[in-house]
Amino acid sequence: MRSYPIESVRNIGIMAHIDAGKTTTTERILYFTGMTYKMGEVDDGTAVMDWMVQEQERGITVSSAATTCAWRDHRINIIDTPGHVDFTAEVERSLRVLDGAIAILCGVGGVEPQSETVWRQADKYRVPRIVFINKMDRIGADPERAVLQLRTRVAAKPLPIQIPLGREDGFRGIVDLIDRKVYDWGREILGTGFVVREVADEDREDVERKRQDIVEMLSEFDDGLMQKYLDGVEVSAPELRRAVRRATLAGDAVPVLYGAAFRNKGVHPLLDAVVDYLPSPLDIPPVAGHHPRTGAAETRPASDEAPFAALVFKTASDPFLGNLAYFRVYSGKAKAGQAVFNSTKGEEEKLSRLLEMHANKRKEIKEVGAGDIAAMGSTKALSTGDTLCLKSQPIVLESIRFPEPVIAATIEPKTKADHSKLAAVLAKLVREDPTLKVGQDPMTGQTLLRGMGELHLEIVMDRIDREFGVRANLGKPQVAYKETIQAAGEGEGKYVRQAGGKGLYGHCVLRLEPLERGRGFEFSDAVRADVVPREFLGDIENGVREGLEAGVVAGFPVTDLRAVLVGGSTDDADASPLAYKIAATLAFREAARKAQPVLLEPLMRLEIIAPDAYLGDIVGDLNARRGKVEGMEMRGGSRVVSGHAPLAEMFGYATALRTLTQGRGVFSMEFARYERTPAGVQDDIVARVEGRAPFRGGA
Repeated sequence: MRSYPIESVRNIGIMAHIDAGKTTTTERILYFTGMTYKMGEVDDGTAVMDWMVQEQERGITVSSAATTCAWRDHRINIIDTPGHVDFTAEVERSLRVLDGAIAILCGVGGVEPQSETVWRQADKYRVPRIVFINKMDRIGADPERAVLQLRTRVAAKPLPIQIPLGREDGFRGIVDLIDRKVYDWGREILGTGFVVREVADEDREDVERKRQDIVEMLSEFDDGLMQKYLDGVEVSAPELRRAVRRATLAGDAVPVLYGAAFRNKGVHPLLDAVVDYLPSPLDIPPVAGHHPRTGAAETRPASDEAPFAALVFKTASDPFLGNLAYFRVYSGKAKAGQAVFNSTKGEEEKLSRLLEMHANKRKEIKEVGAGDIAAMGSTKALSTGDTLCLKSQPIVLESIRFPEPVIAATIEPKTKADHSKLAAVLAKLVREDPTLKVGQDPMTGQTLLRGMGELHLEIVMDRIDREFGVRANLGKPQVAYKETIQAAGEGEGKYVRQAGGKGLYGHCVLRLEPLERGRGFEFSDAVRADVVPREFLGDIENGVREGLEAGVVAGFPVTDLRAVLVGGSTDDADASPLAYKIAATLAFREAARKAQPVLLEPLMRLEIIAPDAYLGDIVGDLNARRGKVEGMEMRGGSRVVSGHAPLAEMFGYATALRTLTQGRGVFSMEFARYERTPAGVQDDIVARVEGRAPFRGGA
């Protein structure tokens, strides 16, 4: 039986740049809603949501954690996401299944690089959000600049519905413009309680003017409000609240709130805003998918009466349950013990145990319904992006796309006994983390571990040792280069073998065409069925995909091209799937050599913050690293330099920046895109791969 009506459910995520205060805010929410009896602190390693040993030691969030709380008779399911760029996939998969989000900005830093990334991710999934400008008690807090950056950096339409009461060490609370009330936590360092009072007479004019600004902005999207605004009629608080909600759900405005979560100030109005302005499952469009057999488009409404449909958005290894799969129910309901259908893989799955998660703690539940986020102990290998539904009414929901790894390192077990264990552990970790890939170095045959950054691989190695007890060595990180083509090229592949009895015959002609950056790989055919039989098209595509794994320049994966089957022949007696697959690989390699193949390298977006005195040294060093400065601004007395640089040149940059700035500079770096490697650099990389030149740095 449902404990909360579906309109009283809020599925929200908390997202931000690293160190903006996501986990601290979540800890305060859990405490003030009565879910925890003691406030956890990130700095002390006692945060409930940072339950992994690696998170507690480093004071950062590595894995998204789910929890549930209640406020004003509403159930709020929260996912706390990482802020570090290496774990951006955790944000991606969380936003895919959430209805709304709280974007936290640092009152001093404003919209930082990873803030922009998560904002774009939320835009992609059309997630309504509210902004909480945190750390208003910090020296240098500048909320007006943060609001301006929302307009200029992420093209948002900020709608400040509060006025901060003081700032820096004088921050004591907020003025709610909707209700015209003051929430005052006082001047204590830790605001253990607050008083709600009327606006003082001397502030009333300012409050009325800013409240009128809200009405004016909202009247652009609301005809009823526009009429009242033009007629000069007073807009009541409930009317204004409904208008803010409508604008937020439509993406026309983003309510902005203020606070200092570490000092316990501003969290209660934030919870009220979650209930008042963020969507319930009923407020979002019905989830879209397609029929697994016919491909026909289908939608499922957020209703317990509709057929069951859920999406697995995260998998984890659990020491007690084995495989643990987190899923979001979009429609229908299901009971523990019920059989469901994995339409992505075409397998049946039993909901043996249904769990309500609270970070790494769990509570068994009997039933899940539309809008719920829960977990299940899985006997089979469920993967991120799998759809669970009823076999009688199947649907496949849109899966989740993840960024490609940009860094690679060799991994070797320390002992022979650990060899088979390591392979099993890596398979488990790759299933959990879609941005972690395992492959082979085409030149040396060594196992390669690919990830999103040095910290990502470091955390993985730590888990392999602590959680699974397998000892392994990680080689020096190297850049995950890719290859692509610049022109069209045609190649022919023929594989004919006769070894007694039935022979092997495969023959095809392929044309390769370049695609825009980021398009990946496409395959099509332009031949008649009597030239190449239809049943071998799948084998030919697989042969091309095999060729993509090791390119012709330096053996790196090939991307951003279309392969078109334009010719070939068949032999009715000896035509073989294996022969066509081999012929396709041969044709691909010949065509790739003719299509002007080039190397692509990952380009990173940079933001460096340091005192103005070191600007010349920083820019000079960036130029030496093939970097490009794109902007400079002053922020709180420091110079902020933004730009791009190739990942190959950025290994060890933290140490170099400390040396350049006498320890006073900090930087953040995130993946931007793949770009063509300059010709001279490409020759250098090929020489190193072929062993004609020593490896330098990390590249």
